[in-house]
Amino acid sequence: MKPIRIFLALATLALTGCASTQANNPADPLEPLNRGVYQFNDALDKAVTKPVAQGYNKVMPEMGKAMVANFFSNLDDAVVTANDLLQFKLTQAASDGSRFLFNSTFGVFGLFNVTSRLEKHNEDFGQTLGYWGVASGPYLIVPILGPSTVRDSIGDIGDSQVSLLARTPHVRTRNQLYLLKAVKRRAQLLTQESVLEGAMIDRYAFIRDAYLQRRQNLVYDGNPPHEDYDDEESDFEYQPDAPAMPASDAEPAVAPSATDPAPSAQDHDAHKH
Repeated sequence: MKPIRIFLALATLALTGCASTQANNPADPLEPLNRGVYQFNDALDKAVTKPVAQGYNKVMPEMGKAMVANFFSNLDDAVVTANDLLQFKLTQAASDGSRFLFNSTFGVFGLFNVTSRLEKHNEDFGQTLGYWGVASGPYLIVPILGPSTVRDSIGDIGDSQVSLLARTPHVRTRNQLYLLKAVKRRAQLLTQESVLEGAMIDRYAFIRDAYLQRRQNLVYDGNPPHEDYDDEESDFEYQPDAPAMPASDAEPAVAPSATDPAPSAQDHDAHKH
């Protein structure tokens, strides 16, 4: 799915000429185009993704859902550890590497979390680029996959080099795992839908601002710098228009209609919730 995400992101950039009107948020210069893609994703979600996720919640026992979440969380720990090292967070890398090692062995390929006392971290290559000063670039809504930025889309390329899921040699098995991960994440977001239901807000702007704020917080480990709105170099950095939706350490604070199965956020251990 990550190569698909990258291709779709580049295709979106190629269509920037279609966006003829001015965007209101400097972090979202492609807003007219993004809104069109958002509407497409929302329609697809209502017709296909959401019903599948609801069926998953109904037929999958709680123990099964916990094991699926643990499995993907463990795979993500390999990516987290690599990005810990790239950011010189050596103590954190030792902790995350230990999580991956022990859960992959004693936890039966990550199906069981035997390292609950070790903190689960969230790092990806998009965050690593931000850590080293790379600006986020324009906000993007990627067809099917949802919210992203230019930096995060490029970050997917780096993550794919160490992702065990992306490097699974058997194509059919790899695609089935990506599909299961997407359904799992969409099912987890079902419980957050009530936040937006009936609210008189611009859902697109709410999702965008929540995503950008969360990514900014992750890059700076919860302590983002004060934004200088007069700095022309920060035109593409996050400038909030609305309060962000509360989110766990594992899932992005985005509405279910614009979910993003590929990226770059890591899954939390299911039994901790």
